[in-house]
Amino acid sequence: MPRIPIHKQEETVSRESVSPREITQEMRESYLAYAMSVIVSRALPDVRDGLKPVQRRILYAMNEMGLRHGAKTVKSARVVGEVMGKYHPHGNLAIYDALVRMAQKFSYRYPLVTGQGNFGSVDGDPPAAERYTEAKLSVYADALLEDIEKETVAFRQNYDNTRTEPAVLPTRIPNLLVNGSVGIAVGMATNIPPHNLTEVCGALEHLLSHPDATTEQLLEYIQGPDFPTGGIIFNRDDITTAYSTGKGSLVTRGRAEVVERAKKKGEYDIVITEIPYEVNKATLIEKIAALVEDKKFEGIRDIRDESDKDGLRVVIELKSSAQPQRLLNQLFHYTDLEKTYHMNLLALVDGIQPQTLSLKEILAAFLEHRKNVVSRRTAFDLAKTKERIHILEGLARALDHLDAIIKIIRGAVSREAAKKSLMATFKFSDQQTEAILLMRLESLAKLERQKILDELVIKQRMAKEFQEILDTPKKLLSVVGTEIKEIQTAYGDKRKTEIIRSEKKELREEELVSEKQVIVALSQSDYIKRIEQDVFRVQKRGGKGVAGFETKSDEDVLRMVAACSTHDTLFLLTNSGKLFFSRVYDLPEATRTSRGKPVNNFVGITAQESIATFIAYPHNTSLQQFSHLLLVTKMGVIKKLPLQDIMGSVRSGIRVLNLRKDDELIAAQFIGSDNECIIVSAHGQLIRFPGNQVKAQGRVAQGVKGMELREHDYVVGMGVARAEKGKTNNLLVVTRAGFGKQSLLSEYRIQKRGGIGIKATQVTEKTGNLTGAFVVTNQEEAFLASRAGQTIRMSLNTIPIQGRSTQGVHLMRLDQGDEVTGTSCV
Repeated sequence: MPRIPIHKQEETVSRESVSPREITQEMRESYLAYAMSVIVSRALPDVRDGLKPVQRRILYAMNEMGLRHGAKTVKSARVVGEVMGKYHPHGNLAIYDALVRMAQKFSYRYPLVTGQGNFGSVDGDPPAAERYTEAKLSVYADALLEDIEKETVAFRQNYDNTRTEPAVLPTRIPNLLVNGSVGIAVGMATNIPPHNLTEVCGALEHLLSHPDATTEQLLEYIQGPDFPTGGIIFNRDDITTAYSTGKGSLVTRGRAEVVERAKKKGEYDIVITEIPYEVNKATLIEKIAALVEDKKFEGIRDIRDESDKDGLRVVIELKSSAQPQRLLNQLFHYTDLEKTYHMNLLALVDGIQPQTLSLKEILAAFLEHRKNVVSRRTAFDLAKTKERIHILEGLARALDHLDAIIKIIRGAVSREAAKKSLMATFKFSDQQTEAILLMRLESLAKLERQKILDELVIKQRMAKEFQEILDTPKKLLSVVGTEIKEIQTAYGDKRKTEIIRSEKKELREEELVSEKQVIVALSQSDYIKRIEQDVFRVQKRGGKGVAGFETKSDEDVLRMVAACSTHDTLFLLTNSGKLFFSRVYDLPEATRTSRGKPVNNFVGITAQESIATFIAYPHNTSLQQFSHLLLVTKMGVIKKLPLQDIMGSVRSGIRVLNLRKDDELIAAQFIGSDNECIIVSAHGQLIRFPGNQVKAQGRVAQGVKGMELREHDYVVGMGVARAEKGKTNNLLVVTRAGFGKQSLLSEYRIQKRGGIGIKATQVTEKTGNLTGAFVVTNQEEAFLASRAGQTIRMSLNTIPIQGRSTQGVHLMRLDQGDEVTGTSCV
């Protein structure tokens, strides 16, 4: 294949025209030029009319096309083409997006464009293509453009110097505040919320008559933002801070209420009728559905979107067992039904200087703009009025010399000759002479003559008024105030967003979580989970139970269980003597047969540590009822710590016990000031003594002797006896082979701590050693779990009360090689 010759392009740039520059300097200057271009020409609104350049160009182009609010709509594509071709040298998509937003009633408090067709929705649906939709100016946009033909604002050249465009609109409406603005520039951003026109006009009138008014005084007129989507804003103090400094955060909420169903008494729905500003309704519904799927929300049967042209309405149908107020709190906490709005009142001052402004500064800038517009308009009207007076004076004088004038005109050979003759004879000006020559014969009638004289008087009076406005600042301010009042009367409306002066009540975490009775299960490998107690039905004693834990390997077996509430706090104690805390609702909810998650996902235990035991601190108790934590080790050492010294949520854990060599933590209990302590050993020995025999110690202490143990014996459990009116304390013991019994606690005499105790049960090869012991009442239930993961739930009423020396009855039937490893009572 023959090679194609490549001809080197002749160098057109001479070396003399290239000047060396530092790259850092070039980058700095180029970046600053780019940044200023974005800030001034694209992203930030002008404080005077509240518009970005693209918005201003769209409105002006539509005005030039005659698309005032009384006109017919035209295709949006025509508007976009007009704007792009004459004023805005950027892509058509940017222009159409700006046009669409100005037409959206859920984006603009007072839409500046009236759209016909699909202009998007609060569900995030995109608008139809510009070739399908139609648009014209709204009545509010007419107010922004009013008097623009009277030289009220400065004009500048467009991008190709072929025509002019306004640098700012004369706007009668304080658009920056009433419609707000959102924009991201280079190194800065603006986020100004919309406000109520009636309130803003009230604040403007007050500032006009009280120039020294403070922001706090102006906020007596402006309550706060007024979003087109309604909703609720909390905390008046946050509003005051944001408007005083130009920056701040406001907590906004949608409007939702719990409604009882008309046809089904006692059953409720949550009905959402308003959502926070700029929240996508469809995304909100999807988020709620996902949280229901993840079981974060419980008690929701169905979600229906019943929104129509009359307004927004989302119905969340609740189950009869649901807690409506708790679910409503969860919706506010976990979804965008409650959202923080970050205010940043940044705008261009004098069309070029970006500044963060206070509310007063924004209002003052608008008033200054209006004073300038009214002054320029008045000067324009005065000049036009004087021109008319000059013409009328000429016509009136002409009527006084009508016969002579007619004679001159009839005798002239041409129009130009007649004009020169009249100017020479009667000293008329060029403009007056032109008007005389254009007079119709009907103007010669006496009635028409009087009309001219009457108009002259009116015009002279108008000229005097215009001159007084220009010469008297007080009258100028009066005109500005009157026009603000006219706007308020014509377009003002009621506020949509409710302001609640008090601070939003911060919900405690447990207020967001439904309270359930659960079983917490821990495996040998420190996998943990929680299961609803109702999953386990009550069975007769002696049964095999149901699967309650999945064991993936022979090494991992179920080690211990505890019955508690999701609102309780779990105290997890490690083999090294450390204490960790976890809310029960933070633990993974799982099925009976699943394994759960590693416990180090929830508390900060190290790889060398494992959980020795855990206990749930009831959420509905106080330090008066349970004042101390009681710990017991395998070798019979007992220790008591004040709860107030250890309560907390330290991720790394706190040390509560210094274990002696070859010893390990076995059990923990909460104890009050007048409670008794019961320690039970594997071989069936029990010692009972008053809790006050154990003195409270510091966190680093080793504890004291609680029970003397015989050779090869060790502690397996501990209970606390509390005197409760109408309840009898019994002792429940359970063996590894699934045997168990109840015995009256009164059969065990009170001794001094440190003794060997007395027999509590007959331990044999058949029953196996004890695995747990509990102080119970006959109103409770027991949960037994085996090494293989089987779990059985039974009423304590089915477990007989027997003497101290008996071995008990079968509580759980076990497979060969299996044994009971965990017991809990509820």
